[in-house]
Amino acid sequence: MNDSHMVSIAQLQAFKKVAGNISFNGSSQKEKYAWIEEVLMRFRYFSLKKKKDKSVVKDYIRQMTGYSDAQTTRLIRRKKKRGKLVLSSTKRNKFPRRYTAEDITLVIETDKAHSRLSGKATKKIFEREHDIFGNTEFARLKDISVSHIYNLRDTRQYTSHTLFFTKTKPTGVPIGERRKPDPQGQPGFLRIDTVHQGDLEGEKGVYHINIVDEVTQWEIVGAVEKISEYYLQPLLEDLIAQFPFRIINFHSDNGSEYINHVVAKLLNKLLITQTKSRSRHCNDNALVEGKNGSIIRKHMGYIHIPQTYATVITKFYKEHLNVYLNFHRPCGFATTTISEKGKQKKVYNVYRTPYDALKTHLNAKNFLKEGITFENLDTIAYEKSDNECAALMQKAKAVLFTNFSKKLPFTTKRAVAISGSSLD
Repeated sequence: MNDSHMVSIAQLQAFKKVAGNISFNGSSQKEKYAWIEEVLMRFRYFSLKKKKDKSVVKDYIRQMTGYSDAQTTRLIRRKKKRGKLVLSSTKRNKFPRRYTAEDITLVIETDKAHSRLSGKATKKIFEREHDIFGNTEFARLKDISVSHIYNLRDTRQYTSHTLFFTKTKPTGVPIGERRKPDPQGQPGFLRIDTVHQGDLEGEKGVYHINIVDEVTQWEIVGAVEKISEYYLQPLLEDLIAQFPFRIINFHSDNGSEYINHVVAKLLNKLLITQTKSRSRHCNDNALVEGKNGSIIRKHMGYIHIPQTYATVITKFYKEHLNVYLNFHRPCGFATTTISEKGKQKKVYNVYRTPYDALKTHLNAKNFLKEGITFENLDTIAYEKSDNECAALMQKAKAVLFTNFSKKLPFTTKRAVAISGSSLD
């Protein structure tokens, strides 16, 4: 940059008033350093008596180079101390990189497909992609530590490519036994809860029905327009039918949508016992309430979705999300230890899919419904890899959100896009 005609503080002040966003893009850092030295000498910076005049020169340097105020200050001090600005030739010792840019790309793709699971769950997916589905590109990632997964998520390559649940009020209806179920390691003990998709201008949103098996974490999700008996009964029958194993117990909180004679009659017909959460025991239904946040809210967001879309949402759940959740999304399973003082501690050190949890059960075959075999289920489980299934699910979700976002107010469309495509 040729600015040699400016030799006074007054000229710099006049330049500042008309310069606007003009900046100096030097071809290299070395060129910028040389220019800074020349400016400091031309205006005799270190001989200036007035602090105001020094600030004018400093601001000029900062504006033209794009350096921060702190960096500009450091360079001026270095010039005064050393007499010259020289690029540092010191090289930091670096550990050799084990994981390549291609590996980080795989992490990005996996996180996008699965909506960024925990490190342990993600590591399990890497192992399954290599060991079960034969994807050799995961050869290095299958042995990665959980902590290093988070390190890769902090890299510039990763960050540059990555972009409420409402509990029902309890009512005192004498239906269902008030106790916490004790499955004793046996599948078929379901936990159920409702998630409301918000109100908008007095219009109710869709209701999500979330059902989770306590032992295997097998999860089936559906949606209804309203939580009245007319809408809820046929959906509950369909959701219960989607479980591959026999259902023994049905547990909910004290909401009237489940504690009523219609649901009780349905469960009685299916020979399923009904229990409900105890008073002042907020953790009785904690498993499904946790899934409300990690599954429903993660994939559907918090914005208002009109009730009329309940049918298409249920179709998406049945054809895509439920398959992904049970056959391709690893869940954490707790190991409980008891201290000398009798205090329980749960450590989530085992990660597997709900299907693997069911299949590896000691008496797994004895729990399956009539006509269902593990050979049939294997066909579903291994037809696609975890990432392939997740990608198809995300594609179907994007289409779903595109279909109903057109009718939403402009202020919520961005939330729809985020809920449908970004990482959490």
